[in-house]
Amino acid sequence: MNIRTGVLNGVATIEIARPEKKNAITAAMYEAMTEAIAAAGDDAAVRALLVTGQPGVFTSGNDIEDFLQRPPRDENAPVFQFMRALIDCEKPVVVAVTGAAIGIGTTLLMHADLVYVSDEARLAMPFVTLGLVPEFASSLLAPQIMGRARAAEKLLLGEPFTGAEAVELGLANAVLPAGEVVNHARRVAERFNALPPGAVRDAKRLLRASQREATLATVRAEGEIFGARLRSPEAMEAFQAFLQKRKPDFSRF
Repeated sequence: MNIRTGVLNGVATIEIARPEKKNAITAAMYEAMTEAIAAAGDDAAVRALLVTGQPGVFTSGNDIEDFLQRPPRDENAPVFQFMRALIDCEKPVVVAVTGAAIGIGTTLLMHADLVYVSDEARLAMPFVTLGLVPEFASSLLAPQIMGRARAAEKLLLGEPFTGAEAVELGLANAVLPAGEVVNHARRVAERFNALPPGAVRDAKRLLRASQREATLATVRAEGEIFGARLRSPEAMEAFQAFLQKRKPDFSRF
């Protein structure tokens, strides 16, 4: 299984477990994560969700080959179903970033409630460098979280950043040694066992209410442009260069 799930001491865990492919996410993996979020939401014994990866890698983002074979064509695509499930999750979501977090590995953090990053983490949103555009409402949320100027560096230039920078930018709560980040995140998630679940859900809803409709609208708007960009000559050049392990050449565009 590339997505491992389980419930322990009130915490439902979603573990991205495809280390041989640097935890690159396929459509089937998005489907599995969406189902796991729904199951956790329906389970009264679950008080929080914990999302994590493997040692040294959280996720390298979308599996390029799978993405090209099964591009998201509408809001029913697995990736958009996952986005909607995470946005609508009523229970607190805690994320442990165990290493590299590329593309959606970074943008999904904007929809978590508490984020803890490894001191070995390397985050990046290289959409433009792939001939694409930001996704998961990051074009809306990144400027709000980081400020417009810093968001432009990360989204337009695709500049990578460290776990410590993620904390400084307001994207994460704390940076911890690599060997401690998952256990720390689990301990935080378990704290919700001692809190009134209804009050937690209402507080989370209030925290996000003012942005919910704008977030969903931005996901849709980004998705339309993203889908068109997937078929663009620039994206084809970027993907071919990635698969051929060479530097893309955009000089003719």
